[in-house]
Amino acid sequence: MKKKIFRVIALSLSVLIIIIGITLSLFYVLNNGNPITKYIADKKVPTYLSEKGYAEEEINESHFIEPKHTINRKFFHGHYRVVFKDETDITYYYGITKIGNKVKQFCEKDKLTPAGITEIVQDETKHSEKNCTNSLNRY
Repeated sequence: MKKKIFRVIALSLSVLIIIIGITLSLFYVLNNGNPITKYIADKKVPTYLSEKGYAEEEINESHFIEPKHTINRKFFHGHYRVVFKDETDITYYYGITKIGNKVKQFCEKDKLTPAGITEIVQDETKHSEKNCTNSLNRY
């Protein structure tokens, strides 16, 4: 009888630990994004920028972000945010394709206006790439 009670308690604790682990993992991914996507972006985008001829000294800020809106289904959800030193009022975004893990610049950029308002622009700017991709294309 004691063995049966011990097994029931052990099984109940195991199930409880698994449920708590899954719940915590879900909250982590919802708040911080997929860590695998972040790892891929942290490896691929700086290499891509270096291959395009940008030195670290030319980049003011660059890091992975998790957008709060849906994006192009061909890309992982996370973006890589880049601000260049010679264009500090414009933020460029790069994404990683799901097939082939290729880096592409998104055509939409955030531009800080003199009034302090951020607006989305698709105009050609100093660091725009000709073969950029629309990040909001959902098909």
